[in-house]
Amino acid sequence: MKENLAFVFPGQGSQSVGMLGELAQKYSVVKDTFDEASDVFGRDMWRLACEGPEVDLSKTEITQPIMLIAGVAAWRAWCEVSDLRPSVMAGHSLGEYTAYVCSGAISLASGVSLVKARGELMRDACPGGAGKMAAIIGLDDEATIAVCRQAEQGDVVQAVNFNAPGQVVIAGLSEAVDRAIELAKGAGAKKAMPLAVSVPCHSALMKPASESLAEALRNAEFHVPNVPVVNNVDAKIEMNPDEIREKLISQLYSPVLWVDSVNAMMQRGVSLMVECGPGKVLSGMNKRIHRKMGVVSLQDPTLFEKALLLTNEL
Repeated sequence: MKENLAFVFPGQGSQSVGMLGELAQKYSVVKDTFDEASDVFGRDMWRLACEGPEVDLSKTEITQPIMLIAGVAAWRAWCEVSDLRPSVMAGHSLGEYTAYVCSGAISLASGVSLVKARGELMRDACPGGAGKMAAIIGLDDEATIAVCRQAEQGDVVQAVNFNAPGQVVIAGLSEAVDRAIELAKGAGAKKAMPLAVSVPCHSALMKPASESLAEALRNAEFHVPNVPVVNNVDAKIEMNPDEIREKLISQLYSPVLWVDSVNAMMQRGVSLMVECGPGKVLSGMNKRIHRKMGVVSLQDPTLFEKALLLTNEL
């Protein structure tokens, strides 16, 4: 393992029609992974990734499995051509499940089944567009938390993703989130804008769904990870399978502490983070957290080759 190398896995929002298409042309294991997972999901996930429609790709109960599959596919391509392995992993929201699959803690089939159930439970916990998420840019964490408290007025609205300094996502009931957006603008936020997500992820509104998710997690087979994974809930590492399950249950209704997670990996000596999957969302956030952090994505062959070069230079 390379002590200064970490692999990180993106969550919802990084999906796009055609994702990993170029990578699959070079590494056949990419499509093979999608085909394997399609048997579990019951739908041709590679065709969906390549052709859409985008409206289906954006449904949380589809987005979550397809992003997990994409992350695992990129990881398997990496493992075919490089002997270098990270000393630590982490994933953003559903990306944490991807990290546990790639670390050997759970199988691909279990991962797909779990996040499919997770997406369905999240969708059903707050149906009909009653929930909303928004990005608040330019306020510090405490100011964003204060804005949410002021906006509550008996409704749920919380800071749920601490993504980077001055970049926090809030979630809750739609009217409360709208109030928070206006209050954030009044407090000096550079941007305060709703996101194209109808599910108020990681808020207290997800607590009812956690009971059903807990049952699914406790029925799934977990193993000790081959690579440590920093979890979202407290930015710590759990190696005990039972403790991993409990943290994943809490993760559903707890904020994603991404800044703390990146700091925890840096404290372990990490200087390069490889974003394993489509997009470069985490790379952008990680650079905002630490400007000197090396970042690279595996989303296409050019960046894949760059990652191979950078890791060989570590």
